[in-house]
Amino acid sequence: MGVPAFFRWLSRKYPSIIVNCVEEKPKECNGVKVPVDASKPNPNDVEFDNLYLDMNGIIHPCTHPEDKPAPKNEDEMMVAIFEYIDRLFNIVRPRRLLYMAIDGVAPRAKMNQQRSRRFRASKEGMEAAVEKQRVREEILAKGGFLPPEEIKERFDSNCITPGTEFMDNLAKCLRYYIADRLNNDPGWKNLTVILSDASAPGEGEHKIMDYIRRQRAQPNHDPNTHHCLCGADADLIMLGLATHEPNFTIIREEFKPNKPKPCGLCNQFGHEVKDCEGLPREKKGKHDELADSLPCAEGEFIFLRLNVLREYLERELTMASLPFTFDVERSIDDWVFMCFFVGNDFLPHLPSLEIREGAIDRLVNIYKNVVHKTGGYLTESGYVNLQRVQMIMLAVGEVEDSIFKKRKDDEDSFRRRQKEKRKRMKRDQPAFSPGGILTPHALGSRNSPGSQVASNPRQAAYEMRMQNNSSPSISPNTSFTSDGSPSPIGGIKRKAEDSDSEPEPEDNVRLWEAGWKQRYYKNKFDVDAADEKFRRKVVQSYVEGLCWVLRYYYQGCASWKWYYPFHYAPFASDFEGIADMPSDFEKGTKPFKPLEQLMGVFPAASGNFLPPSWRKLMSDPDSSIIDFYPEDFAIDLNGKKYAWQGVALLPFVDERRLRAALEEVYPDLTPEETKRNSLGVDVLFVGKHHPLHDFILELYQTGSTEPVDVPPELCHGIQGKFSLDEEAVLPDQIVCSPVPMLRDLTQNTAISINFKDPQFAEDYIFKAVMLPGARKPAPVLKPSDWEKSSNGRQWKPQLGFNRDRRPVHLDQAAFRTLGHVMPRGSGAGIYGNAAPPPATYQGNLYRPLLRGQAQIPKLMSNMRPQDSWRGPPPLFQQQRFDRGVGAEPLLPWNRMLQTQNAAFQPNQYQMLAGPGGYPPRRDDRGGRQGYPREGRKYPLPPPSGRYSWN
Repeated sequence: MGVPAFFRWLSRKYPSIIVNCVEEKPKECNGVKVPVDASKPNPNDVEFDNLYLDMNGIIHPCTHPEDKPAPKNEDEMMVAIFEYIDRLFNIVRPRRLLYMAIDGVAPRAKMNQQRSRRFRASKEGMEAAVEKQRVREEILAKGGFLPPEEIKERFDSNCITPGTEFMDNLAKCLRYYIADRLNNDPGWKNLTVILSDASAPGEGEHKIMDYIRRQRAQPNHDPNTHHCLCGADADLIMLGLATHEPNFTIIREEFKPNKPKPCGLCNQFGHEVKDCEGLPREKKGKHDELADSLPCAEGEFIFLRLNVLREYLERELTMASLPFTFDVERSIDDWVFMCFFVGNDFLPHLPSLEIREGAIDRLVNIYKNVVHKTGGYLTESGYVNLQRVQMIMLAVGEVEDSIFKKRKDDEDSFRRRQKEKRKRMKRDQPAFSPGGILTPHALGSRNSPGSQVASNPRQAAYEMRMQNNSSPSISPNTSFTSDGSPSPIGGIKRKAEDSDSEPEPEDNVRLWEAGWKQRYYKNKFDVDAADEKFRRKVVQSYVEGLCWVLRYYYQGCASWKWYYPFHYAPFASDFEGIADMPSDFEKGTKPFKPLEQLMGVFPAASGNFLPPSWRKLMSDPDSSIIDFYPEDFAIDLNGKKYAWQGVALLPFVDERRLRAALEEVYPDLTPEETKRNSLGVDVLFVGKHHPLHDFILELYQTGSTEPVDVPPELCHGIQGKFSLDEEAVLPDQIVCSPVPMLRDLTQNTAISINFKDPQFAEDYIFKAVMLPGARKPAPVLKPSDWEKSSNGRQWKPQLGFNRDRRPVHLDQAAFRTLGHVMPRGSGAGIYGNAAPPPATYQGNLYRPLLRGQAQIPKLMSNMRPQDSWRGPPPLFQQQRFDRGVGAEPLLPWNRMLQTQNAAFQPNQYQMLAGPGGYPPRRDDRGGRQGYPREGRKYPLPPPSGRYSWN
């Protein structure tokens, strides 16, 4: 599922789920950075119990950021990861648990996507390096200026894969980081920390979900735990809904498309490598002190409130007159299942379903129309009712042809608009662009090497004028060539490269024309559409995939070996007879080992992360598995425009052949490599103030060799098994820093131990229900019957987590600051101490003076005395305002500032001006709301309290 596309659709359709994070920044005192005290109440007006970090969403932007210079070495990468975690921790401030999960060995179904990504990254990286070198040579040959090329090894992001030395070092660094924070940060004082590094099998987000599922099944679990999950993947929303926990929030960095990126050659912004001209960099600041600053600000975080999304879905999915009892939890499970059809990490999306075309809305409408016939819901606790799914899919198949035709019409319409826009822009270009010494230059660039300075500007202007006069006259009907010169009489034949239309990739399938199904199967699968047996095989594999994915989200990995063996999906109209298809999976399967996964997902160019004898299997022409590692491969655009949207046509890895080839090189592994190739377990950390500290310390002192049950009463109901850790962090032992720039922990009091989740039988089913005792959060959305039941009361929207949050107001210090900033006779402002025009004196139009204050002239002179500025009204008279409806409200101090700015616009309302030359106030209602017409004319501010000017 495309993350930006799905998140864009979700945020537009359900806007109230998003809340901006309030972040408290560290302060500096005398040049010393003072960290944030996370033990204080959360400034977001909510207290979270558990924070879960999907670490791969942190590791990637910290090691190879797109909008800032990359770290110079691995040590800087680790420090950047620490700072990122600190920032998230200070925003969320969990009180019970911090769970950090790094992607371990993935199921076979996920490895296909990982393989495609890593082969693409390697290919694009090599192509980018070749293109960069070519452009550099061209620029230098033309005399351009480029900074000297840095001699550094290119960071291969493929090393962020289980089994590499990088991931092993990262695990050691995170152990040190956790111990340091437990010793020194007051916000971590009573926290339980669990680290699941890359040696523990499973994707990071699914290890987190597995932990939540298993803890929910325990009798000591608190059903009102408030969870917060950090990650940018779209499937986190589905996973959060699948838990059926009433308090679940996702925190992620706000998605901002088209962030500026520096050129890879000159490090300047505004162009890419292919457009670089080798111009010298302009000076930033008086002394070039801003040379290394970036034009983009630090990314902001947002909260996604899944309890609000549940409200939206309950309202959308509620159906009347059902032949069975309506259950909102089952309806949400069906909604999650239908989202899988538009794409996920394990299956390609159906050809007729695209998010940007409203595919999810279409599925929901069909679901609501057909569910009366199905006799029940599509899913239950992660298991699919295929007979009911068949009815939904065949209903989609009936409109497939119209979907393809509408898609073609929309694409043609978009191209026409783009073509007209290009023509309009070309037509609106200036007819004459001065050249030579009159060429426009950017400010401060006159002294640049390429600029020309005329010794006699008057003579140069005369020569240019004579040159224009001597050129032949051009009639209005004369046509022009692409360079602006007149074309020969009769015109010239338009060349193909001068066309306004961009070249479109060839589409041999043509889904909008009759016979699209036959062409699709012939082009994509190289079989005839009449081959019913093959089509049945594709559909069966896809149905198995749907069942596997739903089981993976709700119950855990059903099979580590299963995967979808095709690059493309079938059509919805092919889902006939799927009710009888088997959906069981082989039991007792085991995950790959880390180095085995590396052999399955790495291209040969990333073989340096593997042992030498293993690496040889990827490049030796005589290798029995050399066909798994093509040097080049085709990318099918599949109706898309860009290569990254296409399908990488890589061969699938045969597990039996891979294992057979690796048996010969297993003896070559060193002890360190053997250790990295083993599967690990989670590690739990606590500080000296935690109730579990003494219990764990006693286990180490007694040397217990058998797993021990975790006492739930000592750690907020967490249950599982403890076992001693050979590389444990122990009290009174030095914790050495793996990062040279950070100090060792010489007075450590933290402790760690191996932790294993509660175990269940393989056929155990985790119920996808809301637990007894769970309290639903107060509703956030406006009730549909509010107008009938409100008795005229205005709806007050909830803008954050707390409905009772106090409104923003100015305190005494703020009003004093406002008094200093505004022009009151201190010489500031347009008029300073000068008296206002005579026409403004219509009685005593000044508010009574406070001690030491100068008079403020009346700005709106035609207002009656009782309508003059009165200062902030009492709180109960201020107008309520819904930020989600219109512009920001004009609070009293903003009204005054806006009135001032409007009053001092010279000659803007000259014809409409009232006495004194100021525009009359337009107010059809006779006065502003909250400002009474009668009463005391010029009230003094209150002597004390919220609004005080003293």
